[in-house]
Amino acid sequence: MIAADDPRIAYVNGDFIPLVDAKISVLDRGFLFADGVYEVTAVIDGKLVDNAAHLARLERSLGEIEMGHPVPLETLTALQLELARRNSLNEGGIYLQVTRGAAERDFSYPKDAKPSLVMFTQTRNLVADPRAETGVAVVTTPDLRWKRRDIKSVSMIAQTIAKQEAAKVGAAEAIMVEDGVVTEGSSSTAWLIKDGKLITRQLSNSVLPGVTRLSVMALCAEQGLEVEERTYTVDELQQADEVFITAATTLVMPVVKVDERVMSNGAPGPIASRLRQLYIEMAKKTAVG
Repeated sequence: MIAADDPRIAYVNGDFIPLVDAKISVLDRGFLFADGVYEVTAVIDGKLVDNAAHLARLERSLGEIEMGHPVPLETLTALQLELARRNSLNEGGIYLQVTRGAAERDFSYPKDAKPSLVMFTQTRNLVADPRAETGVAVVTTPDLRWKRRDIKSVSMIAQTIAKQEAAKVGAAEAIMVEDGVVTEGSSSTAWLIKDGKLITRQLSNSVLPGVTRLSVMALCAEQGLEVEERTYTVDELQQADEVFITAATTLVMPVVKVDERVMSNGAPGPIASRLRQLYIEMAKKTAVG
């Protein structure tokens, strides 16, 4: 529940307004059909991290569902920065959502609906996240999602169920599994390290093309770390030397427990920890603001 005195400012279709007053139509297709896409950009030192890649993924998602842009991408960056400024957001994230807009309820795409854009901020500890010092636990769970997971859809009920299953046992993330192989986390990309080699799922319609994943792969290339993109089983994950997850809101997060299997002797692994440090350094140097 949003507190009545929540001081945050939201952006709704051209206007910056108090979050508590932010509203959309009950006929908005994002509400009725989950007919929309979203992005979450990390903010560090008041600047946008990996934002060009986030907006490129947004553009791709919009194209895959034949949805128009609510505003030009360069305007969107300016709006994000203004929203961060109005909320005095130093560290956290900006959530943005684009839907097909409000129209009479009908499954077919409406011809005259105007895309809707909403954004809000969330303050988070990203750089000094205490979980990075201890590592996190994850659990495996069946992947219940649709077949176009490469589109960052606002339809998140399967991920919500998975995340709740993790929360029930005190885990930070659910690692989703399909036909015996790992797809990804409910809100992250999953990685394992074995014999010095980093392994993560190859891109396809089965997984989201993670933005933080992309940056980590670039860092691995710079550091001479070998990365193999392929499918892998739960058993491989549990038998790994190290496991970590990547996402805009967790950056690079070491995993110390997969189901009942303790990883890295119960402490964050050295490669994952180093990659987290390198990613934070890169983010601070390249963030836009």
